[in-house]
Amino acid sequence: MSVVKAAARPVPAGTAYEDDFYTWTQEQGARLRAGDIAGLDLENLAEEIETLGRSEFSSLVSAWRVILLHMLKWDHQPERRTRSWALSIAAQRAEAAYVLKDNPGLKGRLEEALERAYHGARIGAAKETRLSLRRFPERCPYTRDEMLTRPFPDDTTD
Repeated sequence: MSVVKAAARPVPAGTAYEDDFYTWTQEQGARLRAGDIAGLDLENLAEEIETLGRSEFSSLVSAWRVILLHMLKWDHQPERRTRSWALSIAAQRAEAAYVLKDNPGLKGRLEEALERAYHGARIGAAKETRLSLRRFPERCPYTRDEMLTRPFPDDTTD
């Protein structure tokens, strides 16, 4: 009985996508480089490319959510301020700046990103502070400029 190895026969486009994502990505990359357009799994390839864009938007929202979460805690519980909050704000500001620098096309979605980030930050702040959700404004109380530039002393006791 002869055993035929999967690599010995051509794999139709799309077959490996559901079974082995890593192998699918390698095959698709090789086909693109070879100019084998007919062999590309166009539907899944398009979906993955769009997913990459959504991932960058999500990275921005995530960084802003952390910034806003700490700003809300900073403003609503001044007696509990810690240096780590200020350091986290600084780190996430840098992360957001990198995302925007690498993805200038996101500039058209900044308001949407801020709304999404604040929604999550508000809920997170209520949970972390154990304050009522109603204590936090429904709409973001900070301008984008304030969120990105307001100073936070990092010499607070931790």
